[in-house]
Amino acid sequence: MLAPRSLIQDITRQIRAHFRSLIAFHLFFTLLATAVWVPLSAGTLSGLLRRIGKPVLSNGQILDVALSFWGLVWLLAAIGLSFLVIFLQQAGMMLVVSSQAGSRYRVAMSALWHLVRRFPALAMLTFLQVGTHLLLAAPFAIGLAHLYDFLVGGIEPYVLLRVKPPELWEFVAIAVPILAVLVWLSAGLYFRWFLALPAMMLDGLRPIAALKRSHELTQGRRLRMALLAVGTAIAVAAIPIGFTLIFNSLGGPLLGHLPERSSVLIPAMLLYLALYILATIALTFLGIAANSMLVITLYHRATDRAPVFRPRPSPHHSGIIAWSAEILVLVFALGQAGWVLHGFEINDQVEITAHRGSSLKAPENTLASMNQAIADGADYLELDVRLSGDGQVVVSHDNNLRRLTGVDRNINQMTLDEIEQVDVGAYFGDAFVGERIPTFQQIIDNAKGRIGLYVELKPEPGDTERLAAKVIDQLKASDMLDHAVIASLSPGVIGVVKDIDSKMRTTLFLQFILPGALNTTDADIIGLRHTQANPSLLRTIHGTGRGVAVWTVNDPGDMSRYIDMGVDNIITDRPDALTAILEERRQMSDGELLLVKLRNWLRS
Repeated sequence: MLAPRSLIQDITRQIRAHFRSLIAFHLFFTLLATAVWVPLSAGTLSGLLRRIGKPVLSNGQILDVALSFWGLVWLLAAIGLSFLVIFLQQAGMMLVVSSQAGSRYRVAMSALWHLVRRFPALAMLTFLQVGTHLLLAAPFAIGLAHLYDFLVGGIEPYVLLRVKPPELWEFVAIAVPILAVLVWLSAGLYFRWFLALPAMMLDGLRPIAALKRSHELTQGRRLRMALLAVGTAIAVAAIPIGFTLIFNSLGGPLLGHLPERSSVLIPAMLLYLALYILATIALTFLGIAANSMLVITLYHRATDRAPVFRPRPSPHHSGIIAWSAEILVLVFALGQAGWVLHGFEINDQVEITAHRGSSLKAPENTLASMNQAIADGADYLELDVRLSGDGQVVVSHDNNLRRLTGVDRNINQMTLDEIEQVDVGAYFGDAFVGERIPTFQQIIDNAKGRIGLYVELKPEPGDTERLAAKVIDQLKASDMLDHAVIASLSPGVIGVVKDIDSKMRTTLFLQFILPGALNTTDADIIGLRHTQANPSLLRTIHGTGRGVAVWTVNDPGDMSRYIDMGVDNIITDRPDALTAILEERRQMSDGELLLVKLRNWLRS
C-alpha cells in the first residue's frame, strides 16, 4: 500500500491528469485568499494595538502583548486562520482531482464553490486539530518557561549565548528530552488525524466523524505515513533551492557575456527575472499540489478507492477566463521583473559602523578596537555605555565582568578607580594585555574629527534618565552632538532621550516589527537584526522617513546583499571587509554591478 515508488507514480499521474484544473484552482484560490487574509490579519493586529494603546516594539513589549488576554486571542486566531487557509487549499485540490466531468476551469470554480458551502465544517475541523495540538503543547511550554527562569533567568541573554555557562547546559540537558517527548506526541496526534480532511471532503463526513475515520484508517500505518510525508516535505523544500542554484549558475554567466549596452542588457535581465518569477510560481504550485496529492493518494489506498484520472479537455474549450488567467500570470511576472529591475540603483551609499570597534582584531569596546576601526575605514564606532557605582559613564556591553575577565563583579557596584584596574585585553591575546575599560569621555576625545559615535545606552533599572542626561551632556560639551547617534533596544529609553533633547538622533534596535507599531516611537533610525531585514520591510520603514541599520553583519556576501537591499547603515565586526567590498563595487562597470545586484536579489 505504501510503496514509495508506486506512490510517487500515482501522485505524478494525478498531477498530470488534472494539471490545468489544479493550476486554475491554485490561481483563483491564491487571489481570493490574498485579498481576504492579508487585510484581515493586518487590520485585526492594528486594531489590537490600538485597543492596547501602548507601544509594542521591544521583545519585552511584544511578549507582554502576546501574553495578554487580547494578545492571546489574536495569536490563537492567527494560528487557526493560517492553518485554515492551508486546509482550504488542500481540500480544494482534493475536490479538483476527484471531479469526473466538466471543463478544467468549471471544475476549479466548482471546487471553490464547494469550499464555501463546506466552510463551517472545514473551520470546525481546523479548530479541533489545531486546538488539540495547542492544548497538548501548553503544559510543556509553561514548564519549559519556568525551568528557564529558574536555571538561567538571572543571566543576561547575550552573556548566556557567548559564555555558555554550566547553567545553560543544565537547561538544555533537561529541555531536549522534554521537547523530544512533545514532538513525538504531536507527531503521533498529527498522523492519527492525517486523513481526516479527505474523509470529510470526499465522503461527506462531519468533522468528528472524519477524525474517527482517520484514526481507523491510519491504525498501524502511522510510522510509514510519517516517513513518506517528511520525505515529501524535504523534497519539496529542496527543489526550489536546487532550482535557484542552477538558474543562477547558468543565467549569471550567460548574462555576463552580453554586451554592456542598456538596449541589450536591460531587456535580457527583464526576461531573465520574468522567467525566474514564473518558474518560482510554478514550483510553489507543484509543492502544494504534491503535498495535497500525497494525502489524497494515501486516502485512496487506505479505502481501496481508485483515483480518478480524467482525460484533458481539448484546448478549444479553454475559453476567455482561461486565457485571461494565464495572461494575468504573465503580466504579473513581467510587472514584478520590471519593478525589481527598476529598484536596482547603480550608486551604492551605505555607512559603515564598527560593532564595538573592530572587535575581531582587538578587544571589544576598548580604545584599541576603536583605533583599529578608524584604520579600517569605519564611519561610526558602535559602543555600549553604562554607569559605574559612583555615577561615571564607562564603556562596557555587559554589567557583569565574568565573560571577558573571569571577574564575577558588576560594574554598577564598582567605583571608577576599581573599574580602571580591570584588564579587559588579556583574554584577546598577549598584544592587548593591560587594555582597560575606557570612560565615555576618553572615547569622545579620541573620536573628535576622526569618527562618528553610535552610542547604545545600557541602563540598569532606575538609571535611564541619569545615564541619558550624562551622555548627552558630554556629547554637547565636546561639540559631538552632530556626529553621534544614541541607540537602545528599549522604546522607553529612546523616549527619555527625546525628552531630554528632541533633536538628538536616535536608533531603536528591534528584533521584530508588528504592523502599525512604528507609529509608537520617535526614533529616527530603525536598527534591525539582519536576519529580519527584507525589501518589503525596508520599504515600509523608509516610507515613514526613517533610516535603516542592520546588525551584526560579518559575511561579505550578506554585506553585498544588504547594500543592494537599500539599507543605510551596516553594523559589523569587520569594517575592513565592508570597506573593501564598497571599494571593489566602485571599480565595477555598470553592467558588472547590475549582475551583482541581480545575484543578490536572487539570494534575497
